[in-house]
Amino acid sequence: MKFNPFLEKPKKLESIIMSWKDLAPKPYKKFESSPYTRVRCILMNGTEYEAVWFSHQFHRHSADNDLRRTLALVRRSEQQQQKVIAGLKPVDENLLETTIGYEQLAVDLTAFLAQHVKDKHVKDALDFALLEDFDHLYRYSNLLESDMGAKAEDYVGNYTEITPGRPTISHHRHPYDSVKKPIDNRKADPFTKCAVSIITAAEQQTMNYYMNLGSFYKNQKGRELYTEIGMVEEQHVSQYGSLIDPNPSWFEMCLMHEYIECYLYYSMMSDESDPNVKKIWERFLEQEIAHLHASLENLRKYEKKDWQDVIPDGYFPELISFKSNTEYIRKILKNTVENTAKREEYCNINDLPDDANFFKYQNKVNEKPEQEAGHFVIEDHISEFGQDYRFETKPNPVKELQDRKKDNYFLGRVKSNKK
Repeated sequence: MKFNPFLEKPKKLESIIMSWKDLAPKPYKKFESSPYTRVRCILMNGTEYEAVWFSHQFHRHSADNDLRRTLALVRRSEQQQQKVIAGLKPVDENLLETTIGYEQLAVDLTAFLAQHVKDKHVKDALDFALLEDFDHLYRYSNLLESDMGAKAEDYVGNYTEITPGRPTISHHRHPYDSVKKPIDNRKADPFTKCAVSIITAAEQQTMNYYMNLGSFYKNQKGRELYTEIGMVEEQHVSQYGSLIDPNPSWFEMCLMHEYIECYLYYSMMSDESDPNVKKIWERFLEQEIAHLHASLENLRKYEKKDWQDVIPDGYFPELISFKSNTEYIRKILKNTVENTAKREEYCNINDLPDDANFFKYQNKVNEKPEQEAGHFVIEDHISEFGQDYRFETKPNPVKELQDRKKDNYFLGRVKSNKK
């Protein structure tokens, strides 16, 4: 059913403020709820985090206290939503278990978006980072079995494979190569405009989670893995954030933020299998419609524009849904595992000149590649169990990644003729 939130009658902002009781929801059940319920909670947690911090930045770039008061009221509601969603995590789900959910989100959200965007440059960015998050899931899953004796397949269900992607050691690139060409909102289709903001917020949430909580991990091996992968997530946030059109005004960006939140809650509500969590998505959609209309009033008041000037067709594009993307990921892995970034573009590692920034940066951060955290986690697991941990439907589609008794730390990092 087509849905346009601009055509809905909003509730008054004061009426949607929640009580403390509302902020203490019943958590989902770690092994009984769908893995994608966990994934949806992580996505919406990151979405609310992005909404709050965008609002703070807007607040800090205005001297109009009437505007700032409206922003503060909406922001307080967004903060409450974020607290509710964060509270859906069960108390018996620890840091590393939640991390498996973060990487499953990164893999399956990225794969879904990549299969639906029309802009080739955006699709290339999604496919590129997809293989990196896919490998992060593999590294964390091996740490999970080494440190907890638990198998990540129990957390991802039968939806997401766990096998090496582009090796994590190959992800470390010069910052210049994370800056891409932004889309043009005047020409981009609605789904692509939503997609670049959604994936930026999702990866930003992952970056922040690893940055803030990684140092609380119980051993040095894990702390170093969180540090390494957290740095890659920063690259991803830079890459995806650079795709967002920087030209809209603060008021236009604010409207787009609220529209995307409405779109996401409507998607989550339509996709959710946990009845308790579904009710929360329904309630928050109502609240976001109120936020959207408050933002629209600001746009009308301060810039004399209407929603059609920012979002010509207010009806939601195709909704986001979570499902297995195994075959798609296998195809991208087989065809692009040796790709790296080169300024605004992507290319095979073998096509880079020897003096490229990629190799200069690699020589600094991976001076002793055998000591890199992601590699060490796999070698440590092989030493203890005789082979790495995987959850595959069939052997890895890349021949160089099929050996379960030796971790590959050359692929995508060193030219084939120099290994």
